[in-house]
Amino acid sequence: MATLRRRRNVGKKGIWEIQFQDEHRCRRTITLSCRKYSERTARQLKDAVEVLINKKINSDPMQHKPTQAWIEGAAPEIREKLAKFGLCQASSRHTVKELWDSFLDKYEIKTESTRKTYLDARKRFDLFFTKPNELIVKLTKDRMEEWKTFLLADGRFVAATVAGTIQKAKTVFRWAKDQNWIEKSPLEGVNGGSFRNRANDREVTMDEYHMLLSACPNQEWRVIITLARIGGLRPCEIMVLRWSDIGIGKKGDRFRVFSPKLHHHEHLCEREVAMFPKVLEELNKLRSIPGKGDREYVINNYSTRKNVNLVTPLNAIAERAGIGRIVRPFDNMRASRATEIAREFGAQAESVWLGHSKEVAKDCYLMVTDVDYTKAAGEDVIESDETDSR
Repeated sequence: MATLRRRRNVGKKGIWEIQFQDEHRCRRTITLSCRKYSERTARQLKDAVEVLINKKINSDPMQHKPTQAWIEGAAPEIREKLAKFGLCQASSRHTVKELWDSFLDKYEIKTESTRKTYLDARKRFDLFFTKPNELIVKLTKDRMEEWKTFLLADGRFVAATVAGTIQKAKTVFRWAKDQNWIEKSPLEGVNGGSFRNRANDREVTMDEYHMLLSACPNQEWRVIITLARIGGLRPCEIMVLRWSDIGIGKKGDRFRVFSPKLHHHEHLCEREVAMFPKVLEELNKLRSIPGKGDREYVINNYSTRKNVNLVTPLNAIAERAGIGRIVRPFDNMRASRATEIAREFGAQAESVWLGHSKEVAKDCYLMVTDVDYTKAAGEDVIESDETDSR
């Protein structure tokens, strides 16, 4: 048990004294200034001490959630007084600058492009949190909400960029929690919003797909575009596709895709995709070129498989084809194919073949196309050969 009393002969208003016996039956005292803290706060501290010392004496590792929540919301001074007697962890003295510096130095970031997204997120974090020596334990959910509002109000960042920034910051604070720098992320419960910028949505039609193929400089580029537009593959997945992955299954009616982007998710890093006729056709054309089918990888025009910029040469092809620059070309080719597959084969096939959840498909990929409007209006739709892609 703990006791609470007020000593009036100390200072102008006195002090609160919470007395208790520790696990060694030694008498301990925690004091609070009556000027700074109300009787209600003192009684709450007394109750917390009783819970914590009881758990310590009985070697009970389970947290008492109401007590833990009160400690997290208490003043740092109170937390430090509890930590002095081993009743809770000491307040972290890590700053926001140390947080980002340590994360970028120690966290395993696989690619330079991913590292750049974290560096960009840090710049946007520093726009609002301008004091590099601010302690991370003092960051609250309310301030994170203010940061989000600040970014949304800034004309430089669209909602999708803000969502991505908050997602990266959540990873950083989860890392800090794993290092025992904080007990709870201040971004917990903060909704980052949608990652999709609808203004950048653009259907890449089957007619445009054929125009792109006609403008390709070689067969490898025809395969790249086909794997993106018909297979729905990401650029990083195209670059690591091996000939040994082609034609798997009892009937050879599928191919295996490894996703570097999802390598840390064991159940998502590999998937099997249906062998659409157009994909098989372009792959067979490439394999028939002497020496091409003997190599390990399907695509060999690039000396490295990491951080390859396929967007610039693809848009050069689009310019030659008379289409003009395509905004986010690989994302929009993937989204166009996701929409077709969902329409023809259903949401489950779309999710499995393209390698993302149904929620991600809905939020980031599926589109309403001209075909949908035409059908809804009751007009006949002249089918392109997109159904032949099966």
